[in-house]
Amino acid sequence: MKEFIEKGQTALGIEFGSTRIKAVLIGPDYTPIASGAHDWENRLENGIWTYTLDDIWTGIRDAYAKLAADVQDKYGLKLKTVGAIGISGMMHGYLPFDANDNLLTSFRTWRNTITEQAAAKLTDVFKCNIPQRWSIAHLYQAILNKESHVKDIAFLTTLAGYVHWKLTGQKVLGIGEASGMFPIDSNTLNYNSRMMEQFKQLIAEYNFKWSLDSILPKVLTAGEEAGTLTAEGAKLLDPTGTLQPGIPMCPPEGDAGTGMTATNSVAVRTGNVSAGTSVFAMVVLDKELSKVYTELDMVTTPTGKPVAMVHCNNCTGDLDAWIKLFNEVLVEFGVNVPKYKLYDQLYFKALEADTDAGGLVHYNYFSGEPITELSEGRPLFARLPDAKFNLKNFMRSLVYSTMATLKIGMDILTEKEGVKVEKLLGHGGLFKAKGVAQKFLSAALNVPVAVMETAGEGGPWGMALLAAYMKQKGENETLEDFLANKVFASAKYDIVSPEPDDKKGFSTYLNRYIGGLAAERAAVEHIVR
Repeated sequence: MKEFIEKGQTALGIEFGSTRIKAVLIGPDYTPIASGAHDWENRLENGIWTYTLDDIWTGIRDAYAKLAADVQDKYGLKLKTVGAIGISGMMHGYLPFDANDNLLTSFRTWRNTITEQAAAKLTDVFKCNIPQRWSIAHLYQAILNKESHVKDIAFLTTLAGYVHWKLTGQKVLGIGEASGMFPIDSNTLNYNSRMMEQFKQLIAEYNFKWSLDSILPKVLTAGEEAGTLTAEGAKLLDPTGTLQPGIPMCPPEGDAGTGMTATNSVAVRTGNVSAGTSVFAMVVLDKELSKVYTELDMVTTPTGKPVAMVHCNNCTGDLDAWIKLFNEVLVEFGVNVPKYKLYDQLYFKALEADTDAGGLVHYNYFSGEPITELSEGRPLFARLPDAKFNLKNFMRSLVYSTMATLKIGMDILTEKEGVKVEKLLGHGGLFKAKGVAQKFLSAALNVPVAVMETAGEGGPWGMALLAAYMKQKGENETLEDFLANKVFASAKYDIVSPEPDDKKGFSTYLNRYIGGLAAERAAVEHIVR
């Protein structure tokens, strides 16, 4: 492996997740050979979920430094170059810059639910669902709010697009990431021209000097070159000066696109579930939906194929908070349990529980949840007076809560639109405890759920694969063929099918969950900051 590293026969993927920035280096066989990570948290400032630019650069440098240290420890080498680099991150959000490259307002992340007016108007005008977290919704809401910075916008991008721009000088996006800024036409592999014109007419009265097509990043598809790491970019990533410039970089992608790649779910009629701080299911469609649903987002694969996306803002945040609390209790008694062991022990405890969680219900809403029409969140726990209140039921209720809202959205796709899903591939932190969330999700969605050995690697590994595809693809080799024939040809899957008792139990839980949403709405209204 040392020879491959020295010759740059590797690929590096770096992904900005909600709570962790992770870098993964893969070798010629596409398996991870080194990694590094940096934990970070968004902050709520003046009612806006955000990260600072300093947070971004401190985080990526730390993650890269730890990856380089991992290479040094394992192989005795300083990491001077790699074959290709890809940057990915949380999709959507709002990062507007002026002509002097100054950020005009704080970074507004996907987590914000502050664009309801704009999203509703754009959905009506475009006849296409525009979720609140999309960049175009944030832009139009800022216009409606008469925010003074809007007139000065010269460039609007996402987190992944911003980092890629600073590393390469290129204002571009992968098409999957771009589809979360503005609707994409899968026939032209570009922003939808009809909707572009409609937006132009919608804002004509404001007489801005810019036009939308002039401030959005250029759209690229998987396999295209997206610039090279500049000398300035290399210093931003590795201030020690060890990493050399000139490394080719692939189009920056969103966490949805990297999730599809990491689960080999980019072909028609394939699907995956990515579960971490947020949770979303992606199904690659073979035909258009019959109507517009505000619960379903239309995005694309990294090659531009249409995808129906069920996105939920909340997944593991509340579960993580409870496990941290349990750890505090242990520490108070002088007991130190490794983080992974505590998670595994508590997750596996859920397998022993009553299938309906014994009358316990959790609402994991740290932030607003459009699918259930909540503008804000209040994590909430409730139980029936005669509930079987014990640890195993408590944990099952917590895990169930991570997928309850996803189930509500997926029912629209499968029941109202008749979309057939033969199986879903699961990846992300929720699936690390083998067989727990996978078993429950299969029962919840009534579909087999497969998890690969690489499930915990998730997005950054998927981004590294996209970088490798750009560098190594054969003539006319599609991403689908590259993944199926080279990356996943011998992949090992663990597939779980829905069990009748679990299906019945989750259904009972979900009925309680839906019925209690009125209490969650009341909590949002009456428990004020």
